[in-house]
Amino acid sequence: MHLRVELLGESFQPLSSLEHWHAQLRGLGHTASAAESLFIGRVRAEATDGSALEALELEHYPGMTERQLEQLAQGCGARHGARSCLIQHRIGRVLPGEAIVLVAIGADRRGPAQRCCQELLEALKHEAPFWKREWHTDGRSTWITGNTPL
Repeated sequence: MHLRVELLGESFQPLSSLEHWHAQLRGLGHTASAAESLFIGRVRAEATDGSALEALELEHYPGMTERQLEQLAQGCGARHGARSCLIQHRIGRVLPGEAIVLVAIGADRRGPAQRCCQELLEALKHEAPFWKREWHTDGRSTWITGNTPL
């Protein structure tokens, strides 16, 4: 499986990133997958308590986080027969409306692509070593202790 994991400290355009990924795969002689499942996540404008959100801040352990994401992707990819996987995840301060994550899974059929994408997203949400802090518009900050519902 062709795999790429990137942690990004600046905003990115998911669809442009996806086009670039496809070009890189073609350059490696990888034929296009028959099916691709994508997920683009954006930061909500509301904090978990319902108040207005100024920004979401993500902290991580460099090196360890990338390895963990690669392991999660390899496991999910192997279980579902994925041919390719791109994960781009923001770190640092992310503003409401900005993309925080892109997951793109290529497979030979839509079912495996969709199942792999869903499983990987849940794994990222529950197992990836990110620490998230909400910055409220009133100046308060709160560390997030749980995960948001599906």
